[in-house]
Amino acid sequence: MTERPPSHLFYQGRQRRPVLDQARGIYMWDVDGKRYIDGSSGAMVCNIGHSNPNVLAAMRAQMERSTFGYRLHFETEASEALARRTAALLPDELDRVFFVSGGSEAVESALKLARQWALATGQGGRWKVISRFPSYHGSTLGALAVTGYNALTDPFEPMMRMMPRVPAPRAYLDGLDPADPATGRHYADMLAAKIEEEGPESVLAFIVEPVGGASTGALVPPAGYMERVAEICRHYGILLIFDEVMTGAGRTGRFTAAEHWGITPDIMVLSKGFAAGYVPLGAMAVGARLVEPVLDAGGFLHGYTYAGNPLACAAGLAVIEEIERQGLVENAERMGARLMERLDALRQRYPLIGDVRGKGLLTAFEFVADRQSMAPLPPGRAAFHRFVELAYARGLIVYSRRTRGGYAGDHVIVAPPLIVTEAQIDEIAGLLDETLAEFSAEMAAVA
Repeated sequence: MTERPPSHLFYQGRQRRPVLDQARGIYMWDVDGKRYIDGSSGAMVCNIGHSNPNVLAAMRAQMERSTFGYRLHFETEASEALARRTAALLPDELDRVFFVSGGSEAVESALKLARQWALATGQGGRWKVISRFPSYHGSTLGALAVTGYNALTDPFEPMMRMMPRVPAPRAYLDGLDPADPATGRHYADMLAAKIEEEGPESVLAFIVEPVGGASTGALVPPAGYMERVAEICRHYGILLIFDEVMTGAGRTGRFTAAEHWGITPDIMVLSKGFAAGYVPLGAMAVGARLVEPVLDAGGFLHGYTYAGNPLACAAGLAVIEEIERQGLVENAERMGARLMERLDALRQRYPLIGDVRGKGLLTAFEFVADRQSMAPLPPGRAAFHRFVELAYARGLIVYSRRTRGGYAGDHVIVAPPLIVTEAQIDEIAGLLDETLAEFSAEMAAVA
């Protein structure tokens, strides 16, 4: 690794990484010339791959016109165009768009709009937002309050008002058949029970990732779950918020994961692949039914300096155009099936893999100490971190977290850019195979 001066940056820890030189497509190179495969699209962000020339051209064109126009002073063509295109890609009911800079901001916006809608419609007693455990909805205090990941929330709990939670539908851990609609109803009815326990008149919304992200590792809900959840929310007059920060923009083989179940939530939030890493950008999409009462009551008491930034919106519009031009939603579905086949084959070879799951190009495998009991590996081994390091040494970037609330369980997310080819899927699988061989030998040596 090239010698470098001490860094004045700090993030999660002290670990240094190679200096990035350039990135093209699904590949990245450091300044020493080593090549890496971006097997996780960064943090499930770079949906259209790196350095797309059409997106860069759109950004250059916008930079020649303006890079900032404050929303209280000007409308911009870029933000209006992106809002129109976004609304056209979503269900008709979600025709109002509020732009933000990232996923946590999008979730905060959804929570605050939901609360202001309740106040504006004479339902001031509604303030509780139910979420799932485990779950992840962002790192700001408001988003953390609806996040079910103890390792991230415990230090800050005295500083926020934690919200109620229901169990995530982890049928594979509970020994239930995910293909049986009775399983879906079993987990969904826990939401109804929690609403009754909390008092229906106090519950404002239920927030859920249609396909789980970092906290549950590409968890796909069992049959009937999403439909029953939507039914329960309608019954109690509770808003349904879909957190599609990770699943949106084609990642699961549909533009939004909601399309897999034909469900229209009351609020949807997008980020990550929405601008594919070219700029910080996210969005909250909602319908006039919620927006108009809030505006009539004096306006949405919320905002961000960079909301609707014209440069960000020009990039976001170009990203959507590339997703459509290249047929990347369809490619995610096709390549996702290929990737799942390869991961299933690896599961057959390596007993440490207890479960493989996912939808489209959002996939994951989970390590276990024993497949029969699904007991996790000892937490002290930090298997999720070790596997990532072994893969990184081979030039493969993957993403990992702990599955069971943050302190135990280990899963690895494999989510390459949607431009990935069949040959590249096989290349990724080959590197995973090599890494799993070394990882399994290490785990056996310290058993």
